[in-house]
Amino acid sequence: MVRVVRVVLFLGAGAGLAGLAAPRSAAQVVPRPARPVHTFSIVAVDSATGEIGVAVQSHWFSVGSVVSWAEPGVGAVATQSFVEPAYGPRALALMRTGVAAPLALRALLAADPDSTVRQLGMIDARGHAASYTGGRDIPEAGSHVGRWYAAQANLMRRNTVWDAMARAFEASRGDLADRLLAALDAAQREGGDIRGRQSAALIVVSGNHSLPPWARIFDLRVEDARDPIGELRRLVRIERAYNLATAGDNFTAAGKLDSAIAAYGAAEALLPDSAVNGELVFWHANTLADQGRVAEAVPLYARAFVQDTSWATLLWRLPRVGLLHADSATIARIVREARPAAR
Repeated sequence: MVRVVRVVLFLGAGAGLAGLAAPRSAAQVVPRPARPVHTFSIVAVDSATGEIGVAVQSHWFSVGSVVSWAEPGVGAVATQSFVEPAYGPRALALMRTGVAAPLALRALLAADPDSTVRQLGMIDARGHAASYTGGRDIPEAGSHVGRWYAAQANLMRRNTVWDAMARAFEASRGDLADRLLAALDAAQREGGDIRGRQSAALIVVSGNHSLPPWARIFDLRVEDARDPIGELRRLVRIERAYNLATAGDNFTAAGKLDSAIAAYGAAEALLPDSAVNGELVFWHANTLADQGRVAEAVPLYARAFVQDTSWATLLWRLPRVGLLHADSATIARIVREARPAAR
C-alpha cells in the first residue's frame, strides 16, 4: 500500500496529464480527445537478448511522434486511442525507479480523469507486461497480454486483430525487430485499422540500464505512406547495414581491424551501393587505405565513385582532418585507378 501511495504522489508532483484532480465518475468525465491516434501496437522484450521494443501502425499521420516510447534498460510504452502523449515519459519515469509496468499503468490511469478514452500498452525491462483498453475506445478494441509482450488495438476492422498479433509474435523467429514487424504484418492481414493505413514506427533499445536514455538500436518512423509496414521493413534493413558500419568504425577505433573489415563487409552485403549512394563502400575503402592496403581499397572506391564522383573530391579532404593517412601521390593514384571509365 505504501508503494502505491508513493507512485500516485510522484505523478501528482508535476503532471502534464489532462486534469490531475481526483478522478470523476463516468457520468462526469468529458473526454478531451486532442489527438485521435487510433491504432494497433505491440510492446515487447526479447527474453534472450534483453532488448526492449515497441512497434505501431495507424491511419493517422506521424503515429510514431506520439504513440511509441522506449528507454534502454527501462521499458517501452504505446499510448494510443484518444492519445495522451504524457503517458509515455511518465510511464518510463516510473519504471526507471523500479516500478513494475502493471503498477505504473494503474497509477497513470488513476491520475487521468479521461482514462475511459485511452488505450495503453507497457512493458518493463524484466518482461512484466500490461495493457489497458478504455470503455469508450472505438470498437473493435482490445488487447492480448502474454509473457514478454502486450498487443493492443482499437478502431479495428475485426476483434481478432490483437490475438493475431500475439500468435505472430510468439511464433516468429529472428531478433526483436523482426518479431515486432511480424506482429504488425499479422494485424494488417487480419483487417487492421478500419480506416486504412498511413504511418508506422518502430523503436528497439538495449536492455542495458547503463546506456543513456537516447541510445537506440532502431528508431524508425514512416510518417505517410501507402504501405507503412513495408516501408518500415525497408528502413529496418537499411538501419541494420548502418549499425554494422558503425560497429566497423568502433572496431577500427579500437584497433581491431579484422573485425572492422568483417563488419563493413556484412554491412555492404545487406544493400546495393545505389541504395546508399556508395556511402558504405567508401568508408570501408577508406579504412583499408588508411592502413596502407591501397590495392584492396581501390575496387571499393571505384564502386563509390560510380555512384557519385563527389566521393573523389571528399577523399582529398580527409587527410587534413586526420581521417586518412596518405600522401598526395597515393590519393592521386587512388582517384586515377578508381575513376569510372569514360562512356
